[in-house]
Amino acid sequence: MLQWDVISDADRVVLTDPRRLRSVRRIAGGPLPDDAFDRVAMLVRKLVDAPICAVCLVGDDRQILSGQTGVPDPLSSAREMPLTHSFSRHVVAAGAMLVVSDVRTEPRMRDNPVIQEIGAIAYAGAPITDPDGLIVGALCAVDQEPRVWTPSEVALLSELAEVCSSEVCLRIARAAAEEARRAAESAHQQLELLADLTESLAATMDMDEAMRRLGDIVTATLADWCVVAVAEDPGGSALVSTAHGDPDRAADMERLAALATDARADLRAMLRAAHRTGRPIRTPGMRSRITDPEVAAITDRAGFGAAMIVPIVSPVRRRPIGALLLVNRPDREDFSAAEEWTAAEVGRRAGLAVENSRLYREQRHMAEVLQRSLLTELPQIPGIQLHARYLPAQDGAAVGGDWYDAFAQPDGSVMVAVGDVSGHDIEAAATMGQLRNLVRGDAYGRDEEPGALLTDLDRTLYGLHVPASATAVLARVRRSASGYKISFANAGHPPPLLLQPDGSVQVWWVPPEPLLGLGLPLREPRTTARRWVPPGSTLILYTDGLVEDREQLLDEGIARLSEVLRANAGRPADDLCTSLLAAAPRRSDDIALLLVHLT
Repeated sequence: MLQWDVISDADRVVLTDPRRLRSVRRIAGGPLPDDAFDRVAMLVRKLVDAPICAVCLVGDDRQILSGQTGVPDPLSSAREMPLTHSFSRHVVAAGAMLVVSDVRTEPRMRDNPVIQEIGAIAYAGAPITDPDGLIVGALCAVDQEPRVWTPSEVALLSELAEVCSSEVCLRIARAAAEEARRAAESAHQQLELLADLTESLAATMDMDEAMRRLGDIVTATLADWCVVAVAEDPGGSALVSTAHGDPDRAADMERLAALATDARADLRAMLRAAHRTGRPIRTPGMRSRITDPEVAAITDRAGFGAAMIVPIVSPVRRRPIGALLLVNRPDREDFSAAEEWTAAEVGRRAGLAVENSRLYREQRHMAEVLQRSLLTELPQIPGIQLHARYLPAQDGAAVGGDWYDAFAQPDGSVMVAVGDVSGHDIEAAATMGQLRNLVRGDAYGRDEEPGALLTDLDRTLYGLHVPASATAVLARVRRSASGYKISFANAGHPPPLLLQPDGSVQVWWVPPEPLLGLGLPLREPRTTARRWVPPGSTLILYTDGLVEDREQLLDEGIARLSEVLRANAGRPADDLCTSLLAAAPRRSDDIALLLVHLT
């Protein structure tokens, strides 16, 4: 490194000018041979008859010999030297050509180490400029004895320096064009990343899945690996997820997530830093802060180079609710300003996804509590065992209007019902409660058959303007001398199933009738179907979520349900419920299931 105490403050300002250094970086990628500049150096040697000639590019801590001839090793092989060995830095600092017959008499140059190392005595250097006129280096000739440089030699050196300047301007223009192209590609990629991220996060309301998707997308384009931590409640425990672009690191990442969840992990402290600042942090030496041996070993295997911590900010609460640690391998460059902007945008969009997930869970919980509060607690009835299950949909913003009910009549019969109000929201659940209560209030204490009861219910819904479009099956179970008599009415609902004692299954198809609550008075009364059932049978009432599949007909779903019943005949009713629910397709709808076992 350069010993700056030997450089004046004025020279230091020129040598460290960021614009000039950017041009130097654009011209030469490093201390590498350059055929074009080597030819210029050889031409100067022939025309000026100097033993050493070079095209020197002057950085902030070293001088690159982009073109050279006659320079002895090891400088010739290294193609660079520290600025303490540079005569050409004085050309850059002075901003003009420098001609010295004997550097040993020049106060600024007489202590230069190259006087002893390569025998440099006489020096003549002409400035090489970039398109903005900034001096990036010098075309120089060096003699190993005192020499008076002639005006023609000085003029020739100046002319050839102009040739070098033209080449420099061309290279800078090409480099700028390439940088612009890469920047455009990078901007396009980053916009694609943000679009993919937004689409992917919007497609799920599950927090764990959202964090996994975030990690997968980020490690595909923005970083080699990452740690995501979200704590929705201040002081609450954090959910931690990790991802790596290399699938072979999956086990390490899983272990790292467990360690980062542990309060002792150093990564937790890093992530908390983003909470304090509320903005991305690019801090060198972040790896050195890890003191936990196991975390250090995992991150070393993952590759811990450039790192950036990005806050995940809630757009609702306007504060950080988590953080994203982005890490690249040591062989990659630092994160750019553009990547920092993209990372900040990732944090904002992730915060929106977290808030959406939180609001979704709150609304879903409220709807579930409402719906479960409206579902019946099954009565204890001698000779009849009742078992019910309710499962909310896996998709959708809330539960819907599926319901079941059972109650004993004063005459000893039992009314059972299953229904499904249209919709998947709190309104559907509330309407379901109204409909269930109307069914109970209308049917209790009456000995009419289910068809007549549903006909009266239709009139009630129409007269009271209850917005309750629904399907339903209402059944009355009576004990008979030889078993049970079941009468039922079906308002647009999937057919009941009967599992008989011998393991066979009946599907109780009836001619279709309209849904309840269509807003029009019925022209014809609803019909009642009747079945005689032997003891030991089980009646199965259910909603369409148990059998519907977007890729199959309803008949195929009912056939699948019948096969499950046959395969599990003789099992306890609770186990039978579990088997039926397990056989359901991917649930896009709620499921209400009621089993009536007749002993």
